[in-house]
Amino acid sequence: MADEISTLMSNSKDKVILLRLRNNKTIKGNLQDFDIHMNLTLKDAEDISDGKTAALGTVLLRGDNILAVSLPEDES
Repeated sequence: MADEISTLMSNSKDKVILLRLRNNKTIKGNLQDFDIHMNLTLKDAEDISDGKTAALGTVLLRGDNILAVSLPEDES
């Protein structure tokens, strides 16, 4: 299972992903990197919670704060 998740995440690098966080925030950004703990680095991140958009820039999100990850659909 971990290998499948790692493969999915690797295939999503440099693509826009959507994250739902523990604090009920929703973050959108370009996935730059990740590790085995699901710590993520996002570039051009935006907080899109509550129908408002706030630019965050480059962010590092700790994996234990992430509830859900929405990956882009495969373009093939």
